[in-house]
Amino acid sequence: MDSFTRNYSIGLGALVLALSALWIYSAWAPRVWEINDLLESQPVISDYPYQFRLRSLDNGVATISTPRSFDVPAIQFLAVVQPGLAGLAQDDPRVIAAQQRLVDAQKRAMEVVQSQPDVKRVAWELDVRWLEDHGVHATAAPY
Repeated sequence: MDSFTRNYSIGLGALVLALSALWIYSAWAPRVWEINDLLESQPVISDYPYQFRLRSLDNGVATISTPRSFDVPAIQFLAVVQPGLAGLAQDDPRVIAAQQRLVDAQKRAMEVVQSQPDVKRVAWELDVRWLEDHGVHATAAPY
């Protein structure tokens, strides 16, 4: 191996190693993992078809994923997790019950996260990827 190839390989290896270390450092969030484990331990949340997850915890602001926003009506999401609701009127008792179950799960997720001493405020982030993976077109607007 000539000296250019050797030096190029060493430099490229160092760059890959540095980028890998940076990626691992940026993804390292044990507190987020702890709170997500706590969320999973709650029956109201873990039994729900959508798993509310803590995305980040920065300076006391906990950002939780959600499948609904002002841009994505609850009925669009509910028709995905409960196909039998598709096409029903919004005042149908089954739709109302499904909406209440969604509200209960989301409210419980917020309560669990807010009960943590290092959380001052909860923010919601639309889970665009989950929705689009399930056929619902969504844009990531603030909740």
